[in-house]
Amino acid sequence: MAAMGAMAAMGALPAGALPPLPTLGVPGVPELKPLTRYEAMRLGPGWSHSCHAMLYAPNPGMLFGRIPLRYAVLMQMRFDGLLGFPGGFVDRRYWSLEDGLNRVLGLGLGCVRLTEADYLCSHLTEGPHRVVAHFYARQLTLEELHTIEISAVHSRDHGLEVMGMVRVPLYTQKDRMGGLPNFLANSFVGTAKFQLLFALKILNMVPEEKLAEAVAATQKPKKPAIDHAAGGMGNPAAARHGNELAVAAKTGDELADRAENQAVMQAAEQAVVGLESGAMAEQLAVEVVEQQAGLAANAVAEHLVAEAME
Repeated sequence: MAAMGAMAAMGALPAGALPPLPTLGVPGVPELKPLTRYEAMRLGPGWSHSCHAMLYAPNPGMLFGRIPLRYAVLMQMRFDGLLGFPGGFVDRRYWSLEDGLNRVLGLGLGCVRLTEADYLCSHLTEGPHRVVAHFYARQLTLEELHTIEISAVHSRDHGLEVMGMVRVPLYTQKDRMGGLPNFLANSFVGTAKFQLLFALKILNMVPEEKLAEAVAATQKPKKPAIDHAAGGMGNPAAARHGNELAVAAKTGDELADRAENQAVMQAAEQAVVGLESGAMAEQLAVEVVEQQAGLAANAVAEHLVAEAME
């Protein structure tokens, strides 16, 4: 809360009197240009303002009885399948930043109101649109956070623009991917991923080196599934067994394809034989009919000759 109050106070002063604004400084994450609240409010009418909030609470829980959870941080799954923070665009012609933010939060969460004291930072976004992103953070108790999660299910936007709330795992498991690295590998909307990392750093919720490690883990190429199944723990026998399984699977697929092709060819041959048999039977029938017709014609001719002789 002290960090948030300091940031809010800094935003109320002219830009020339301010020390350099903090940056993220995590390799692999593009920096966004920071600006104070004062500078943001002086931007012209051609700029749009978005306001989003991070709600969090200290969490003394332990995952599997041994991994500290540290904090519970809320984000939400959006209608477009992207992760983001509660909030949205604020029309500065009719609303202050906080009034506009609380209006949007009421639609998605239902029971929380933020003030200027919760203001954390502002950044200019990348891209063709001129948008300044304002970010707020409010520390709650774990019970208050849980109440908000329950209230969010009954909000107006639940199941429409908001698919549900999620908690951000702030730990990293022994495999160096489980937890925060895997979470960061998801798709985020706009500045949400940057704002998450920035807040975790500024509020001292996760050490900067741990953030850098989590981001770096998401940028490493993933090993093929066969390597993982074979036991990437330096076990040659397990790796060899995994390769044998892969060869066996490939051989089985080839045999299946070969059997299928043979079945198709046999069916085609049977069909051809059937057609040839049918054609032969039809030819025999024609010959029989012609033969019978010839015999009948001969009989009629002999009868006429006999009558003429009489």
